[in-house]
Amino acid sequence: MRLLLLVLLLLTPGLAAAQEEVIFGYLGLKKDPRYARLKTYANLVLRPAIDPVDGAMTAMRDARIVGRALEMTFTLEVARERDPQALRAAFERLYAERGARFFLVDLPGDLLAPFAAGLRDREVLLFNISATDPELRGEQCQGHLLHVIPGRDQLMDGLAQFLAQKQWRKVLLLVGPREEDARLAESFVTSLRRFGGKVADRREFLPTNDPRARERNNIRLLTSGVDYDAIFVADSRTEFGRFIPYNAYLPRPVVGSVGLVPSAWHWASERFGSPQLNQRFERQVKGKRRMSDVDWAAWAAVRSLLETITRTRSAELAAVREALLAPDARLDVYKGAPANFRAWNRQLRQPILLHTSNAVIAYAPLPQFLHARNNLDTLGIDEPMSRCRL
Repeated sequence: MRLLLLVLLLLTPGLAAAQEEVIFGYLGLKKDPRYARLKTYANLVLRPAIDPVDGAMTAMRDARIVGRALEMTFTLEVARERDPQALRAAFERLYAERGARFFLVDLPGDLLAPFAAGLRDREVLLFNISATDPELRGEQCQGHLLHVIPGRDQLMDGLAQFLAQKQWRKVLLLVGPREEDARLAESFVTSLRRFGGKVADRREFLPTNDPRARERNNIRLLTSGVDYDAIFVADSRTEFGRFIPYNAYLPRPVVGSVGLVPSAWHWASERFGSPQLNQRFERQVKGKRRMSDVDWAAWAAVRSLLETITRTRSAELAAVREALLAPDARLDVYKGAPANFRAWNRQLRQPILLHTSNAVIAYAPLPQFLHARNNLDTLGIDEPMSRCRL
């Protein structure tokens, strides 16, 4: 019996030698508040709790097929820690002991920039799956940090293109009290002006029922006394913004955090293979929720690695990095156009979905917005305007 087994090992390709194991790392925070369930005081769930690892694990199911073809095994090692210092120690363990060279990094922008900077001397590729800050693609860009999630500039450019197409030029801004709301409004104004629009007025709201603040919490008052073609709402929690459609003084479309929303992904996409991906994700989570932006970015990061390793037939860092950043790289991200990474700031070129709560209305870039090299570069900061210096 032992002799028969030895003969089979010698004669069967791939069994005699141990398969190469390729480790993908996932680095994130414990109890990240960005992913906590968001409820109102009446216990209405505005946002379910999510875990972006689910997106990565959806892609890892494909890794088994790739692995059999390449005689490799792929493993996702997840490390979650309480703070960036502890996360750095987890990185060192995966880097030194497990040989991981490819890492999905799930950190807010203010933590991601210094964390990545501390790894400049390491031979790694980091994939940003959640931080949308334009600065990370600008003055804070880093050569080993690739951005899979779109930046706010890409998202807002997609929305501004739609407004320009509809000739909704004058936009009333309603901005919430949080710092994130102000950053969202700032990015939108830049995009709006880039595509020929202008701000009719900017008004700040407070999500409160206090009658003493009626000029900042009464929607009729907030939206009266000015002419506009559309309303842009910057409300990161959507607690107040969800009441603005149909309650504004003028009957105008609402966009931004509510109404027509720009996103990297939405479960209602019905084209380009999206339903199949959504179904695979929902099987992964046993039907408990639907795929979000960050889930999609985690999936796309793993998928881009698997596609590149398959194409190069190598998991060596240098070969994968060169292929990922090649001008002719083409990655299928189920959004209708092949994606690839911009050489000048490491941002993934990709379409943006413009959607309501249950329907995708358009995919940006819209057909009439053209670029000399790649129409996807009408979304986000183009190379001549980039502050990134790699």
